Amino acid sequence: MRRQTIRGCLVTLALLAPAPLVSAQDGLAPDVAGASSMIFLAQMASPQAVSDYQRRLTEYQAGRETYEAEASAYWNAIAEKRRGRNAKRREHQVVTLDDYVLTQPPVYAGPRRPANPLGEPEAETAPSRPRKIIPVVADLLKAASDYYQWTPQRPATEADFKRAYARFAMSAGLTREQAVRVYAFETGGNGSHDMQAGLSSWRPGARAISTAIGYNQLLTTNSVELIAEQGPLFVKVLTQRAAALSGPTRQAMESKIAVLKQMVALARSVPDEWGEHEKIGDTPQGWALHAMVLDVDVGPMLQAHKLLTSVRFARTKGYDRPLTAAELEMMNLTGDGTGLDMVTMPQVMRDQVPSANFFQRSGYERNPVASRNNTVAKLLAVTETRMDSNSNQPGARELAAAF
Repeated sequence: MRRQTIRGCLVTLALLAPAPLVSAQDGLAPDVAGASSMIFLAQMASPQAVSDYQRRLTEYQAGRETYEAEASAYWNAIAEKRRGRNAKRREHQVVTLDDYVLTQPPVYAGPRRPANPLGEPEAETAPSRPRKIIPVVADLLKAASDYYQWTPQRPATEADFKRAYARFAMSAGLTREQAVRVYAFETGGNGSHDMQAGLSSWRPGARAISTAIGYNQLLTTNSVELIAEQGPLFVKVLTQRAAALSGPTRQAMESKIAVLKQMVALARSVPDEWGEHEKIGDTPQGWALHAMVLDVDVGPMLQAHKLLTSVRFARTKGYDRPLTAAELEMMNLTGDGTGLDMVTMPQVMRDQVPSANFFQRSGYERNPVASRNNTVAKLLAVTETRMDSNSNQPGARELAAAF
């Protein structure tokens, strides 16, 4: 967290500045008016109140500085241990408890930020960072239209999308339990194919918190990566379907195939790396690729392959036992390599290893499920519990029936 170390200087300057002789009729610009109000409030605040504020602010800043130093050291240790585990696995060495940080992340317990007697929020003294734009479905559709003159073919009903998903998932090797329970966990058991993180029909006025959409909550980067890696397969599947069609239906499918080929070319124009795919995903043209997750033909393949990629990754690493839905969700949630680290951990270690070992600091602090269930054993247990409960919801039952 950025410390506001210049607040004491601003308070002092405000106290020394003379009050301008102006009124609302003088047509002050907003920043001048704000400065005038600040000076007026400073003159109204007693010297004792300002002095007390400066003292408590100094104590708060010192507390935050101490906490940030502890937190930085902790998360640096997490990263260092992770690098060490990766190195040991490359050398086919056994990973032990010593390869993990076994303490929980530090929690700030110092004084709270004091109220500013000037009435101005402390954060206003620092320039605010521009908020990253989070596209919603309407933005994805517009991008697809702008860049490819194409609109995803939406399902007539949600059951149609579920049936398409179930057919492809089964043919590709996913089990009903894996697909349904991951869906139940990610969407609460009633999610639609276009459900976006942070948005739901029962939360009016809610805002999107990420680009995650659908049954497995794919991010824009996931869509770009899957189109790059699996796009040729998707084209092959659609081409086979087109051969059995005729008339306008076939023409529509052939147009979709042509658009998909262009998207594959874009996704493959950069190295097959998450960071490169993320750069594309953060652009309107990348949003257009993400619109494919809404299409009744391509969307189910994207959703299924998000999970299949994890299943195949585990097999290539020598993990032959079928993944439980909770284990698969750990890989879906944290990434294949990190998730497999948890999955392959002996049961006796799961109770001792903090879940923080498998997250970046920012992701951990934004994820109340991981921070509240702060060991591997607890995180897997709460995942199973939520899957059990949400699998009884109508949407999950409908998806199960589609298999």
